[in-house]
Amino acid sequence: MGGSGSRLPEPPGPVSIRVVVADDHPLFRKSVVDILQKSGGIQVVGEAANGQEAVDLTCGLEPDVLVLDLAMPVMDGTEATARIRLAGVATHILILTATEDVQSLFEVFRNGAQSCLIKTVHPDELVSAIRTAASGGTVIPSHLVSAIWSEMSQSSPPKAPETRPLTVREIEVLRQIRTGASNRDIAENLNISENAIRNCTHAIFSKLRVANRAQAIAYAVREGLFEKSGGDA
Repeated sequence: MGGSGSRLPEPPGPVSIRVVVADDHPLFRKSVVDILQKSGGIQVVGEAANGQEAVDLTCGLEPDVLVLDLAMPVMDGTEATARIRLAGVATHILILTATEDVQSLFEVFRNGAQSCLIKTVHPDELVSAIRTAASGGTVIPSHLVSAIWSEMSQSSPPKAPETRPLTVREIEVLRQIRTGASNRDIAENLNISENAIRNCTHAIFSKLRVANRAQAIAYAVREGLFEKSGGDA
């Protein structure tokens, strides 16, 4: 594999979800690629064997989802995430890692990752997570959710003075986001359109001066927004 990773040929016709897979273990990476390619509606458009290749491919291809390992040569997943966000690429970054260390996961979420899975996950769960991520949802193992939110809420930077208060509807949407629901799920739960959910989510990010769902939830927990709005979900 070259220094910038491998771009894979894209099939003719529409493909709903474009993915880059980054992992330094060739056998594991090939297994992930095979699982995704056979799932239907998902096309792996690139493979990376280190963090620098992950950055190059993601910035060049702008896939819907980047599946990214944390422990990689040349540049680790945490630094790769930061560089991708610095480049302004909006790709959803899903960390697929062997570690359950909350501090390590907190660091990569703070740098702009939105989802994570542990490598012992069942293949069907990985496919489901890719689809959830591509539709705007956040995926975090249930046994790690509380610890990660707690770490982020305690360690996030203080509230910026430009922060504006959220409306009742925006807090309602944020409460749904906290459960890991996708835009489609939230729209169904609140009986409004997916487009309205997308607009509401962008408004939340703008008001709270955050870059992604994880940072928005951490801010809300730290500032007690759920309690102030009438109880925590």
